[in-house]
Amino acid sequence: MQKSIFITNWVHPEVVDLLRADYRVDMNAEGRQLSKTELMEKAREASGLMVFMPDSIDDTLLKACPKLRIVAGALKGYDNFDVQACTRRGIWFSNVPDLLTEPTAELVIGLLISLGRNVLEGDQHIRSGNFHGWEPRLYGTGLAGRTVGIIGFGAVGRAVARHLQGFRCSILYSDTTQLSASFEKDYGVTRVSLSELLRTSDYVLPLVPLTPETKHLLNADSIAQMKAGSFIINCCRGSVVDERAVQEALSKGHLQGYAADVFEMEDWLRKDRPESIDPELLNQHKTIFTPHLGSAVDEVRKKIALEAAENIREALQRKKPRGAVNCLG
Repeated sequence: MQKSIFITNWVHPEVVDLLRADYRVDMNAEGRQLSKTELMEKAREASGLMVFMPDSIDDTLLKACPKLRIVAGALKGYDNFDVQACTRRGIWFSNVPDLLTEPTAELVIGLLISLGRNVLEGDQHIRSGNFHGWEPRLYGTGLAGRTVGIIGFGAVGRAVARHLQGFRCSILYSDTTQLSASFEKDYGVTRVSLSELLRTSDYVLPLVPLTPETKHLLNADSIAQMKAGSFIINCCRGSVVDERAVQEALSKGHLQGYAADVFEMEDWLRKDRPESIDPELLNQHKTIFTPHLGSAVDEVRKKIALEAAENIREALQRKKPRGAVNCLG
């Protein structure tokens, strides 16, 4: 009997064609997120499962899918997925670690500049019908001569630093790993402690994975350490930042602005995650929010899904998938 693949969200036709050459493929093309019950029913007979950021895979779902051999994430971060449960059941879990780096770094830069230069507020002013020509308003904060602090200097952090080099700003980074002097020179960065980074940076960019140690890394206490009038741009995981603390700091004027592409409500494996974004945060005027657009570049998304499809093909051919996260004996 031909093996079955289920794809939990829409992908480009080329991805479906690649898999249909050897397998029966079903895809959720409804443009909405499946409930856990719906996903369990759709995946019950699947040998391979392609999943995306909004999905959550736990042991209960895996138990209901006895034929499953691989869960292939069309994503980089996988904190919404119980990889240990996959391993216990002899199921591969794979991701796509490299293709999301550049588009995510580009979005970080875009949000950073837009927030500091009041781009959203300027756009709204034009559309209001009250713009009649230049006037002295919406003076913002540029990058030249400012200090940007990057928390976490992995692939995305390094890509952001590389993009920032042309803006004549000082770039600090805080990471558990000390880079070599030549490496730091190449990226134009200086390593400092987290406390010094918070204290001296005009823009703070958390770029770390979500772990128990990084949950609410930027909370009321750490935000209080930041210099008055600074900004936070969050494009890693929502729960790395305590959104309530951000809202309060914005209300008091300690933070000048906050931009986010990710939100606490998205972190499905958090038992205590909020169900929605706090309306008080949404109503803060000095904010810019995007709906998880980090990798939302058409050609990039197609390449990511194609690589996830190749991981599925390799696993079902009894090979180790190229993007394997876990190790099966």
